[in-house]
Amino acid sequence: MGITALAFVILVSLIALFAYWIVPDHTPDGNRQILEISTRKPGFSCKFLLVPKDNRQAGRSIIHRLSDGNPDDLTYYPITNYRFSTDSIYITLYESEAEIKPIEQGFTLSEVLFHETDQHATLSSVDPETVKSRIVENQIVTKYFVFGTDQFGRDLLSRLLIGSRISLAVGFISVFISLLVGVLLGSMAGYFRGRTDDLIVWFINVVWSVPTLLMVIAITFALGKGFWQVFVAVGLTMWVEVARVVRGQIISIREKEFVEAGKALGYSDFRIILRHILPNVMSSVIVISAANFASAILIEAGLSFLGLGIQPPTPSWGGMLKENYAFIILDAAYLALLPGIAIMLLVLAFMLIGNALRDALDVKMT
Repeated sequence: MGITALAFVILVSLIALFAYWIVPDHTPDGNRQILEISTRKPGFSCKFLLVPKDNRQAGRSIIHRLSDGNPDDLTYYPITNYRFSTDSIYITLYESEAEIKPIEQGFTLSEVLFHETDQHATLSSVDPETVKSRIVENQIVTKYFVFGTDQFGRDLLSRLLIGSRISLAVGFISVFISLLVGVLLGSMAGYFRGRTDDLIVWFINVVWSVPTLLMVIAITFALGKGFWQVFVAVGLTMWVEVARVVRGQIISIREKEFVEAGKALGYSDFRIILRHILPNVMSSVIVISAANFASAILIEAGLSFLGLGIQPPTPSWGGMLKENYAFIILDAAYLALLPGIAIMLLVLAFMLIGNALRDALDVKMT
């Protein structure tokens, strides 16, 4: 199970890294809103007329497209039918409600044709039938929505895949912060003992006594709502367990012969802790980190659900639950179930990895 969980986490990590190259909606945050096709069920498909925007932006670099996506240069018109008339195209707009009378909208060919060259020169030098054929081939496309659309007509699959970035990022950064603080304080308390140990243990007990979620909410209020604030808030509440384990391990190791030998050779306390003691306690820290990774994902999802985490329109699995939980009692429960299942699978994968690491690094079992 541990290998399967690790493969799943690696797969999700690759998807998160290359999300904007994979998802159907490559716009920043997967935020292409087409209200006419809101809350369409999984497997929905629709034809679209693609019309160039007047304020088209310059193409982004590969790095920017990989990290932030690429803004739309096209307007997507969902259609059920279209027809040509001399130098114009008329489309019948898709309506989500069957009883609404279909609306027909017209465009001139010069408005619709891709602006690859000067549009007037193109239309004057190319046969009109060729222009119409080019529009049909390149600008009337069928889009498929594997997981359907949300209440704003956004592709749910794109939002889910891009949202995996938040869960993985909050896990990595929060665990890094917790390791940095926890290992530092735990090492100082376990190695130096005395008043240093008493002071750090008192601080650990104070932080330990405060419920984690309340602590995160308090730090979030102090730092403000935002992307990096959530990472810091979650990380600053997860170091306590790391510090307690590191302190206990170092207390049992600091009296060993190799530590006494390092002191006799005149090594500094910093070198003894970093080079000789910490490598012997890292197996326990690694196991705790895997469990903390799962906890960080759940905490971030809870904060986003409460409106204190990642702010819209940035997709977050917890935020998607908040936006769509009311649809559970309606005919669109998938809007809340899919991000909930995604959170469950990722947390389960990290818990299985943690259990596998515990068994693999347990000397007695080995």
